[in-house]
Amino acid sequence: MPYSLVLNLQPRSPIPPAYLTGKHLHALFLTLVSSVDRSLGNQLHEQKAEKAFTLSPLQISPSQSAARSSLPQRLRWDYTQPIPAGTDCWWRISLLDDNLFQHLHPLWLNLNPAHAWHLGPADLHITSVLGTPQSTQPWANFSSYAQLYEQASDDTRQLTFVFCTPATFRQGKYDSALPTRECVFKNLLSRWNRYSGLSFTDELIEALFPSFFDIQTELVHHPDGKWAGCVGTVSYRILGEVSAEQIKQANALADFAVYSGVGRKTPMGMGMVRRLDEARPASGSGL
Repeated sequence: MPYSLVLNLQPRSPIPPAYLTGKHLHALFLTLVSSVDRSLGNQLHEQKAEKAFTLSPLQISPSQSAARSSLPQRLRWDYTQPIPAGTDCWWRISLLDDNLFQHLHPLWLNLNPAHAWHLGPADLHITSVLGTPQSTQPWANFSSYAQLYEQASDDTRQLTFVFCTPATFRQGKYDSALPTRECVFKNLLSRWNRYSGLSFTDELIEALFPSFFDIQTELVHHPDGKWAGCVGTVSYRILGEVSAEQIKQANALADFAVYSGVGRKTPMGMGMVRRLDEARPASGSGL
C-alpha cells in the first residue's frame, strides 16, 4: 500500500542552506528509521538498488489564507538563506512497500513533539504527521494498490503531470532531463510491478504520445556537483485502438505517480510529480 505522509515540523534554531540538501534530508530519514528499527536503518543505508521510499525537499508552510487561495505546482528545492528558527515547515515521506510502513508504524504512533531531531546544527521538532488529504495539504494521502487500480479510469485518454521538483532520467551511461514517454512510464511501470503485486506489461506505453508540454530545466545542487532536471507540465495522450484495460492501467500508473515520483534521486527530493486534475487543465493545453 503506498503512503504519502506529511510531517509538520518546526526548527528551534536556524537551518543553514548547506543542510537543506537531499543528502542531509536522506540522512534525517535514516535516523528516523533507526530510532525504531536500527537494523532496517542500516539496511536502507547500505541499499544501492531501487528504494521503497521517496522524500521531498523541506518546504516552508504558507499561511492558512495563502494555502487556501493557491496550491503551488512547484516546490522549493534550493535555498540560499537559512530557514529561521520557529518557521513552520513540512516534509513529505512516501512509502511504497507495506513492510516498510509496518516497521515505521511505531514512529508515527509514539511521536513525541518534545523530542528533538537534528538536521545539521539545527534541532527540529515534529509537531504532527498527516496521512489523509487536507484542503491545504494535497501531498498527504494513502491508497492500496488494488484501490488505485480499481478506481482508475478506463476511458480517460489524457494524462497530465506536473513535475514539482526537477526530474532526471538515466539513459545508458548518462542522465537526461527530457521526460519522454519511455522515461516517465517505464519508470512508473517498474516501481508499480515491483511493489504492487499487480503486474502490467509495457505494451501500454507504445500508445502514449506527448500532446502538450510547458517545461524547463532547473539545476539541483548537491555535494558532488549539479543535476539538471525537468520541471513544468506535460500531457501524454493515449492514441489509436487501445483496449479499455490498457487505458485503465495507464491511468493507474498516472495516479500512482504522486507516491512513487519519477526518475533518479527520488529519495533525495527529485522527481516529485502530481497528476493534474483533468477538470483544471494546464493553461494553453486546449486538448
